[in-house]
Amino acid sequence: MATSLGTTPGGTTPTGLTPAGTTPESEKGAEFQEHEKILSPDFLSVAQITEMLAEDVDGVQQKLQKFLSFKNLQTCLKEASLLDYYVSGFLWARGMDFSIIQHSKFMTLLNMLLHNLRTLHMSLEDSIKWLGEVMAEIGPSRSQKYEEWNTFDVKQANAIVDYLKISLFQHYKLYEFLFYSAREEILIGTEQVIEVVKPPGHPFPDPLEEGIAFGIYSAFIEPPPTVDTEMKTEINEKLQIQEEAFNARIEKLKKA
Repeated sequence: MATSLGTTPGGTTPTGLTPAGTTPESEKGAEFQEHEKILSPDFLSVAQITEMLAEDVDGVQQKLQKFLSFKNLQTCLKEASLLDYYVSGFLWARGMDFSIIQHSKFMTLLNMLLHNLRTLHMSLEDSIKWLGEVMAEIGPSRSQKYEEWNTFDVKQANAIVDYLKISLFQHYKLYEFLFYSAREEILIGTEQVIEVVKPPGHPFPDPLEEGIAFGIYSAFIEPPPTVDTEMKTEINEKLQIQEEAFNARIEKLKKA
């Protein structure tokens, strides 16, 4: 029976069969590729982390806002909360004197925890269990076979767990509410005062805007217009003429 052969460097090997003589180096390479999948891809690039490490608190917030494309911080509670979550985490990691690689893995860890909550609806118990599994991969392990893979030492790993307890896990219900609960849209408007043109002869500005008592303003700044007085005199004269005409008619009627 014929056997299908596949070409390999230095000879031929039956297709579908594993070559004999697997070396420890090849096994280590396979395990290394598997290890590289932990917390990959990175949430922030090395260049982005390097930029933020050179900034103060406000600069870190502005950089993260730009990297995350948050544009509605003043009106969107979700964006404001998430930015605070990431900024606080980054500043804590910087205070721990993490290396750039450690910063990268820690920020990716923060992002994955929120991803599990928001997308996978992972419960608090499952999230804690998931964290334990991840820390077993990137933190110190009992086996020192590949010690160079351990991103964090024992002290750092314990500090990370303690930080996540007080930052995320302690407020887990609030983050669930942030992602799952529908909120009413709040209409935010700006009240604008439009100043119209004053009628002719009206002083500007108004007494209240000048901060002067109305009595003083009326007596010394804006005395009663003479136009109003003339109009009242004219009206009184017309009324007097009409009254005299009515009296004359009444007298005629009496004589008749």
